[in-house]
Amino acid sequence: MAKYRKKPVVIEAMQFTKDSFDECCEFIGEENLNDGTSKDECYIGIITLEGEHDANEGDWIIQGVKGELYPCKPDIFEMTYEPVEAE
Repeated sequence: MAKYRKKPVVIEAMQFTKDSFDECCEFIGEENLNDGTSKDECYIGIITLEGEHDANEGDWIIQGVKGELYPCKPDIFEMTYEPVEAE
């Protein structure tokens, strides 16, 4: 079987916390939030290309290269992404 390496791409992401709730909702966009989103419970429901997925406090919300949105657990985010310097 052949092996492949992921191409380097730059994505936009923000970490979801109770303090960043409003900013995360704005980043996601109203059209991509599900009805279960709750600031009190620190939960955001995101409508992704694969259906609805939950983002809990500490998760990262990623916007991919085609504008798609999805949540990512902090440990996976840390293993997969690193900061880039602003251009």
